[in-house]
Amino acid sequence: MKTEDTSTTENIFSGLKVVDLSSFVAGPGAAVILSDFGADVIKVEPPKGELWRIGNKIPPQPFAKDAYQWHLNNRNKRGLALDLKSPDARKVVERLVKWADVLIVNTPHPARKKLKLEYDDVAQWNSRLIYADLTGYGENGPDADLPGFDITAYWSRSGLLSLLHDAGAPPTWPFAGTGDSPTGVGLFAAIVMALYRRERTGKGSYVTTSLLAEGVWSAGVAISAALAGAKFAPQHDRKNPANAAMNVYKSSDDVWFVLVVTPDKIPAVATGIGHADLLKDPRFADPAKLAANMRQLTAIVDETFSSQPMAHWREVLDKARIPYGLVRDPIDVIKDPQLQANNIIVPLEGAGENMKLTVSSPIQVHGVAKVAAKRGPDLGEHNDEVLEQLGFDAKEIERLRAGGVIGKPTAPAKAA
Repeated sequence: MKTEDTSTTENIFSGLKVVDLSSFVAGPGAAVILSDFGADVIKVEPPKGELWRIGNKIPPQPFAKDAYQWHLNNRNKRGLALDLKSPDARKVVERLVKWADVLIVNTPHPARKKLKLEYDDVAQWNSRLIYADLTGYGENGPDADLPGFDITAYWSRSGLLSLLHDAGAPPTWPFAGTGDSPTGVGLFAAIVMALYRRERTGKGSYVTTSLLAEGVWSAGVAISAALAGAKFAPQHDRKNPANAAMNVYKSSDDVWFVLVVTPDKIPAVATGIGHADLLKDPRFADPAKLAANMRQLTAIVDETFSSQPMAHWREVLDKARIPYGLVRDPIDVIKDPQLQANNIIVPLEGAGENMKLTVSSPIQVHGVAKVAAKRGPDLGEHNDEVLEQLGFDAKEIERLRAGGVIGKPTAPAKAA
């Protein structure tokens, strides 16, 4: 695997202190990107643990022995198990906030108010704090207090889900985290922007994004079309698409692929697939006739692509420099040499006997190597270490433990 040379012994966020109070994917994902570039991140979770720790055993998630979701979203963090509902946790939270540069929260605002974790509750302790707030539907409006998941807020409410199924087919069920992960990148960007502002002004910031806002941004071309009063084409129909040059086809060896042919490349493709005659076919001679006969053209192209294996079509399309993409499932994706060549998949230390690799965050900075990925923390693994760093003595820590404010310490997991 290629390793990026580093020109410095320190990383970009070395010395940056982050408290991650968020759960599941998007908020923790933003913290992971910070940790990839050197930030010290403390993951705070309930004494019984975050539900995502056992996501690998909850249908319809793919079952695995190792907690792959947990390590993906919480690698390189220190773990503190803290009961935020306990009145005695308030002193711990105060010291965490005073210690931190960044606080990440995704607790719904009604519960956040009860826990006194709103911005105004904690900013009094640290004027330089970057308070990063993630919600389902935004901070205002009639649905501001509703809980949101990527499937409900990012995919469904934003309009994205309506755009991603063929005519006549029901909406599908998006895979978990597919909206959360890009939302985490958006929250990371907001945090970095606030840190830049703090460098210039010395002041902290309250930054926020939502699953809904990120979903609408992802659907931005379609939403902008709606705002402009545009006339939408019917939902995509593979047998009768709006454009046969932009469609999904299948080779003779049952490999589906996406084809994207710009107008200047149409002659090369027609010749390459053995149908130069289509260029002079009167049925497709002008835009109006082409639109009227798109089903017939698609049937010809479909039959042609189904007559040869994908290896043949790759050679044809590569020669003509035509963009196309094989429709791969995750088992195929992890075999793609592009992933390791570009450090998209990286080694993971200590996560389990079956989990030696993980997905890196999607940002690279030339001349700066990311922190080597290490497993997510065991439940409460760093309780004593963190609390001692915050100034609690041994007796205070034991009182917190006896009162159930912090979880019992767990031994570090052994590296496989």
